[in-house]
Amino acid sequence: MHPSLVGRLDLPLEDLAPEEVGERARCVLSCLPHCASAEIIPRVLAAGATVIDFSADYRLDDAATYLEWYGHEHPDAGRLGGTVYGLPELFRDRIAGAQLVANPGCYATSAILPLAPLMRSGLFHTDDIIVDSKSGVSGAGRSPKLTTHFPECNESMSAYNVGRHRHTPEIEQIVARFAGVRPQVIFTPQLAPMDRGILSTIYVRPRREIAEADVMDILREAYAGERFVRIVDHLPATKDTVGTNFIDVTARVVRGRVLLISCEDNLVKGAAGAAVQNLNCVFGLPEALGLP
Repeated sequence: MHPSLVGRLDLPLEDLAPEEVGERARCVLSCLPHCASAEIIPRVLAAGATVIDFSADYRLDDAATYLEWYGHEHPDAGRLGGTVYGLPELFRDRIAGAQLVANPGCYATSAILPLAPLMRSGLFHTDDIIVDSKSGVSGAGRSPKLTTHFPECNESMSAYNVGRHRHTPEIEQIVARFAGVRPQVIFTPQLAPMDRGILSTIYVRPRREIAEADVMDILREAYAGERFVRIVDHLPATKDTVGTNFIDVTARVVRGRVLLISCEDNLVKGAAGAAVQNLNCVFGLPEALGLP
């Protein structure tokens, strides 16, 4: 089933009901699509397991927003708004001991971590935030599509889901917790001809003139001691973080605007690495355990 694990892992592949999974596993990492995930997870939780959900089903705060962006009535709407959002750097205390954790979206992580400290400072406008993100092809998943077919996407870049990417409300809702008001975010994702990685450039307007060094100080103070957030002076590249759980962040001031630049591996800090970090946090294990 997974040739890369031959000789490294020998486990039987079993067809189990959700209740059996919940009874036998202490923690379940659910990788089902949206809607399908929320149909199954209540049964797993009821059986006693902890769940870290990779889908978008528990990331948003309310059923109306979910319906607007995902086009479906939420199967488990009662848990919306009460599920812990899985960014340990921001919500570590709530994640510890939680039974259900919503793993963040990959693009959302690359935007929220740089934005949260700046919005919390109150020094920046909340109604004019632009997030421009480039992602590797693996961000589109494994389902065959024309746009991710190698001859189509190699040596080419293209924007997609402009103005309607589903990570937009996720970014806005989480950033609002630090801004105090719902921000207005224009988010543009772009497909880059590489296997993995995300580079996000975020544009914000300060309420008054601010020095680049002061912006960097806000970021450094916010993430002092954080294992996986590196505030760097140089302009980071996706190769700096590939295969690791790091996110590299820097800032520049250009013509009165502040530019935040972040890099992460969409498959690690943007997905599986974040889930392992959340698992460690839930069970009180060293947060970097098992992570590169």
